[in-house]
Amino acid sequence: QVHMVESGGGLVQTGGSLRLSCAASGRIFSINDMGWYHQAPGKQRELVAAITRGATPTYVDSVKGRFTISRDNAKNTVYLQMNSLKPEDTAVYYCNAKILASDYVWRDYWGKGTLVTVSS
Repeated sequence: QVHMVESGGGLVQTGGSLRLSCAASGRIFSINDMGWYHQAPGKQRELVAAITRGATPTYVDSVKGRFTISRDNAKNTVYLQMNSLKPEDTAVYYCNAKILASDYVWRDYWGKGTLVTVSS
């Protein structure tokens, strides 16, 4: 069984920074793409940033230049450094990973989410 656990959310003022972490654990053979999504109240879950196994990142336009995604393949962990935070960044942030587990099937796994609140 695979588990994804996020940490690092919280309350921050406009212009502040937070760093999210998400570690995958369990019987993992390989991890492909990893990413961060967010879901604001009343809205659908949206991709914020993604990173390939080879560390090529992609970002949604609204966070380019402010957020940085990275990963540590040895630790099965993905990070999201969020700088210059704005009130519109307020949301629950979920990590996602495409994982090959012990049953040799590739699946999408999700964390339970961590709340980021940016006060104005």
